[in-house]
Amino acid sequence: MLAMAEVNYIRHETNIKGKKYAEVARKVGVDWRTVKKYSDKEDFSLKTPVRQTRKSPVMDPVKPIIDEWLREDAQKKRKFRRTAKRIHTLLKEHHDFAGSDRSVRDYVAKRKRELLEESEDASLPLVTKPGAAQVDFGEAPFLHKGKEVIMHYLILSFPASNAFVFQVFPSENRECFLQGLTNIFTFLGGVPHTIRFDNLSPAVSKILPNGERKLTDEFERFTAHYGFRYEFCNPNSGNEKGHVESMIKYVRNNYLIPAIPYQALSALNEQALYWSVQDRNRPHFEKGLPIAELYSADEQRLLQLPGKPYECVRKETLKADKYGYVRIDERKYSTSPRFAGQRVSVRLSFDQVMILTDSNEVVTTHPRYYGDEKKTSMDWQPYLSLMAKRPTALKYTTFFEELPEEWRFYLEACTVEEKKAALRLLSILLKERDFSKPTEALRMASEHGHPSSDTIKHVYYQLRNGRGVRPTLSLPKRTSHLPMAEQRVERGLQHYDELMDGTGGDHS
Repeated sequence: MLAMAEVNYIRHETNIKGKKYAEVARKVGVDWRTVKKYSDKEDFSLKTPVRQTRKSPVMDPVKPIIDEWLREDAQKKRKFRRTAKRIHTLLKEHHDFAGSDRSVRDYVAKRKRELLEESEDASLPLVTKPGAAQVDFGEAPFLHKGKEVIMHYLILSFPASNAFVFQVFPSENRECFLQGLTNIFTFLGGVPHTIRFDNLSPAVSKILPNGERKLTDEFERFTAHYGFRYEFCNPNSGNEKGHVESMIKYVRNNYLIPAIPYQALSALNEQALYWSVQDRNRPHFEKGLPIAELYSADEQRLLQLPGKPYECVRKETLKADKYGYVRIDERKYSTSPRFAGQRVSVRLSFDQVMILTDSNEVVTTHPRYYGDEKKTSMDWQPYLSLMAKRPTALKYTTFFEELPEEWRFYLEACTVEEKKAALRLLSILLKERDFSKPTEALRMASEHGHPSSDTIKHVYYQLRNGRGVRPTLSLPKRTSHLPMAEQRVERGLQHYDELMDGTGGDHS
């Protein structure tokens, strides 16, 4: 190898003065190819010498066996661990080892130091790369309709910038987990390239002995849809996602305590997104720069969103009981009398339970209940045709209690046959689960007395089609000397006789 003075001379003569390689080679006393090599060389920085490892035909075959024993012993008390001497004896007895005791001692001492550095208990200073994120759930109290409830919030944090985004849900189930991530990705306009998770049950169905994870089918589909790389913490190793753990506490202490009142979850989650962005105005605790400025590096590394968001639903086939209820998470949801004892398709999102036929036609839709909310959700519309056959049972159902006041008064005034007709009519009018127009139709039809079901139906369709109510035949008022309280409403053919008399009709 040439001295640096000779190298500098070669580079000066060839690159500055333009002399030929052969001419310079004769002066220096080296081959012209050597002159060309140093003349063309670009990098003269000092290289770290690569340490060569020699093969050991005696030790190499047993090194994996020793490593496995040392890892097993690391989980045991010190006094129960194999000594280097014992390892040497076991290798000789069970693996035909021909090496020396000293070779085993040296290797064991070296590997113990290396394995200690790899120990799961050691706190590693993890490298934080822009665009990489961590995810976990936290919980906090909220006020809903004057009552304190415990809700869960899913938080995605960026360790590189200290930015975060969170969403609130009633549970930590699969539907809430995936919907929360979908909401966050959509809001960010991109997907973190790598996300570290704890071993959340919505994502991991089983931790295998070799440290691999068996993922839930929904999570596998979700990751394929958005294309991010996932990582999981070792069991009981919260330090491996320490950033998101810190953000869970930060969000709770700075935004969610004392309990936040809310009416609609959608409005609460809009507020959560606003808080997430506003928080980026503060400086980073170490770097001193605004978090918003640091987050721009995360934003540039986000993966592109797919063409449409993932449909965060779970589909199941369940058997209805004899009353037509299906049971989900210890709660009952009604289907229809025709499905009593039959299997039905159920489509579950985080906030909705949809009952479907085999041809995917919607039978009914329920809000999904959690926590201390009611245990049974009943949609009476599919049951009204059956109820019309047993109208006397109406007053003993929750449906009667849920009716608008006008309908309760009307049904109480109906005869049994009129009640049957009214219930059959409601089974048709309430397919959209909206009482407003049927109640308005009843109110208008009642202006001239107790209406029939056909009259209510006629007025309803006039309202629905936007044509108003057609003028009604003006009848002469009946005179009576009885006080209003003593007048009786009589039904029969005599009304037609009076009508004919009042108009001067000819009876001949």
